[in-house]
Amino acid sequence: MNPLRSEVVGVDAQVPLLDGSEKTYVNFDNAASTPVLKRVLRKVDEFMPWYSSVHRGAGYKSRLATHAYDAAHRKAGEFVGYDPDHHVVVLGKNATEAINKLSYRLAIPEDAVIIVSAMEHHSNDLPWRDKSCLRFAPTKPSDGSLDLDALRQMIAEAKGSLFLVSIAGASNVTGNLNRLADIAEMVHAAGAYFMVDGAQLVPHRAVRLGKPGEPDSIDFVAFSAHKMYAPFGTGVLVARRDLLRQSVGPEYRGGGTVKIVTQDQVFWADDPDIDEAGSPNVVGAIALAEAISFFQEHGFDEIEVVENRLAGKLLNALNGMPEIEVYGLRDPNNFTDRLAVVPFNVKGLPHALVAAILAYEHGIGVRSGCFCAHPYIKLLLHVVGNDERELIQSVLQDDRSHIPGAVRISFGFYNEEAEVDRLIEALHRIVAGDYRKNYVVDCHSGEYTPSGWVDDFRPAFSI
Repeated sequence: MNPLRSEVVGVDAQVPLLDGSEKTYVNFDNAASTPVLKRVLRKVDEFMPWYSSVHRGAGYKSRLATHAYDAAHRKAGEFVGYDPDHHVVVLGKNATEAINKLSYRLAIPEDAVIIVSAMEHHSNDLPWRDKSCLRFAPTKPSDGSLDLDALRQMIAEAKGSLFLVSIAGASNVTGNLNRLADIAEMVHAAGAYFMVDGAQLVPHRAVRLGKPGEPDSIDFVAFSAHKMYAPFGTGVLVARRDLLRQSVGPEYRGGGTVKIVTQDQVFWADDPDIDEAGSPNVVGAIALAEAISFFQEHGFDEIEVVENRLAGKLLNALNGMPEIEVYGLRDPNNFTDRLAVVPFNVKGLPHALVAAILAYEHGIGVRSGCFCAHPYIKLLLHVVGNDERELIQSVLQDDRSHIPGAVRISFGFYNEEAEVDRLIEALHRIVAGDYRKNYVVDCHSGEYTPSGWVDDFRPAFSI
């Protein structure tokens, strides 16, 4: 029995299957969003009687809520090794908003070059596209890992114009880890800044920003509470204060972002207030802080052991199944260069159909598709030329029935070996053709459901 399993809400939930039976739900979609920690839920319940508006409220509850909200900022910064004299912590909705905010707040020269990698989630790609000349560092065709030599050459060629290199700490598709210290040294030697999308990395590995000016330091990092067992709608941007202060103002403007306003003038507030317009998500900040306390108390060693053991067990099994193609790194013993994320396809079957069979017939929740990383998935699956052009036309015609993708298994620290055994057994049955044959695809969504099936969620939850 995994002792960490008892820390998580909902691990014993029973779900209905296609044959009319029920099974304990298995969640292997942790890279998308994790369940909530019991202690996080308790802390939220403990805070709710004291919930109130923050900042400028004279009442006791407002003072308490303000104190807690400010403490959550400090806790988030400490979690990634910030220096409060040089860094500012901004809380928002999620990592996507954090990266978008940074893209608006930085004073990026018009002729600047920004480099991202070909493995990026859309959230660390699209925000930069209209801000500068964006270039993509390639990944290796063999395993989808970042080509460091090519990145080094791109940085050298862009020196003088290079403003920022923004790289995922870990891929949400393959789990491939990037060598952040090495990249930081390349970037800073070229006189540019280094940003890390830490949404996938921070819940699994320790991250340290370091002090500005140190060769291997990180200038900006973004991460999300909903991937850290605190799904209450909070994301974090930790940024160099001096670089944010070069901006002319925030992208969201309104209550809380100013010192004083006249009909002719606006005097913007100090950080982080300037970047937290409107009433903030105080409850989400409390949840994040409590989740961080859990990680600080347990450390990452225990978490890595659990997650890596499970992923290694799965990889061992998949590597012995010729009917299954695994993408990314395949060595079941190498977790120096990857997280416990395993993408694959069953040859001859649509990824969305495999995901549906796992869900409806086995009670196993996975993610399938492109994982908000279309360019990367197309590289991994070799969708190029005419195939890519035909795909674009189909999607633009609202037909996603043939969209390429993969099935992704992503582990949390609460998963167990018995759950992996269930998955492996289910995949053997799928490969053998032992599944219902009455699934139909929705061309609009690309999702498969059993013919005639209608979900009835009322026994579980309703509004």
